[in-house]
Amino acid sequence: MNRKITHIILASLLAAVPLLPLQAQIEEDDELEVFDEQLGETEEIMLPEGMNAELDSLLLEWHNRNYLTPPGDCDPSAGNPEYDKETYVHRLARIPAVMEMPYNDVVRKFIDQYTGRLRRSISLFLGAGNFYMPIFEEALEAYQLPLELKYLPVIESALNPTATSRAGAVGLWQFIITTGKLYGLEVNSLIDERRDPIKASYAAAHYLKDLYDIFGDWTLVIASYNCGPNNVRKAISRAGGERDYWKIYPYLPAETRGYVPAFIAANYAMTYYCEHNICPAGSTLPPGTDTITVNRNLHMEQVVAQCDVSIEELRALNPQYRTSLIPGEGRPCTLRLPSAAMNSFVELGDSVYNYRATELLTNRREVAVTQDVSSSRSSRKSRGRGARSVTVRRGDSLGTIARRNGTTVARLRKLNGIRGNNIKAGQKLRVK
Repeated sequence: MNRKITHIILASLLAAVPLLPLQAQIEEDDELEVFDEQLGETEEIMLPEGMNAELDSLLLEWHNRNYLTPPGDCDPSAGNPEYDKETYVHRLARIPAVMEMPYNDVVRKFIDQYTGRLRRSISLFLGAGNFYMPIFEEALEAYQLPLELKYLPVIESALNPTATSRAGAVGLWQFIITTGKLYGLEVNSLIDERRDPIKASYAAAHYLKDLYDIFGDWTLVIASYNCGPNNVRKAISRAGGERDYWKIYPYLPAETRGYVPAFIAANYAMTYYCEHNICPAGSTLPPGTDTITVNRNLHMEQVVAQCDVSIEELRALNPQYRTSLIPGEGRPCTLRLPSAAMNSFVELGDSVYNYRATELLTNRREVAVTQDVSSSRSSRKSRGRGARSVTVRRGDSLGTIARRNGTTVARLRKLNGIRGNNIKAGQKLRVK
């Protein structure tokens, strides 16, 4: 896409939803103040990291930059209207969900965040959802899970496939290395499948299914996805065996206390955005893509040069590769390309792999060790000057030869590789 046009579209998207008046803006922070009615005091809840993702960086993500367009026939100028408690209760109850979506003051605080400070982000998520939601829904459906779980990546990663958290969690579903590997995602110096939207979505669905088998309650599943099942078990124990999320709430880690309310609020905002005058970013679907298995090492520059695809698009379609090397020789690797580029790749065959191979695939299979030439020569010379051989005469024994040459039988055996005493006339023996 032309760079100037790209900048115009980005500016349009940024301007599409006006900010709240300055006095009404909530300062961007990692925490949110909530009044706890049970304790009668105000507490600070940590926001999920996805709620503090920078909008500019999200707009620069390749899919968003190339396939999102400014909102269409929608007027955001009316701002964010106020609604009473009963309206929120009624709307949450109408969301077509298996999971419980209750209203309380904490949930309301998070709804206000998404429909206020984060309304531009919701506009972006609605457009980018056209790329990712079908993937999420297919994975969740494969494990027969509630489809409303598709909004977990909204609060986990702000729909950024390359997002990395402070704790080192990566990708749309924010897997840490240990959990990712446990669910079949390969992570090494060359590959990080946590960044693969398809593989990570199926791994996340599998993990969520296992968590449900443990707790049998979707709200506790959401909590344990954030902080781990052991922390949820500890909270249940400290709450005297209670298994209601809202009763174990005070005993959960600070971020997890905000995680379930954020999930409910994300479902609300992604469903009732029109009622809050949030205009969805438009989107055009990317061209079709195909996937092939690569069984040889391949450099992305080889594909770019031969198959008419940009390096940026190639990386965006294959985010699991941490470098430009696709290490197919180690194990079969997938390569996703636009359909036209895939046709070229298949037709060209070995020509792609052979293109500048010695330049681009530089890791050597075998290497000789260079010795110090001067020391090697002097060593051979010294051995040559000191070595001396004799010819065995008729009637000689190892003993007589040893005495004649000032050495020992054992030394003669060692120098000449002799076992026992057998020697014969005319044989050459080293004596030194």
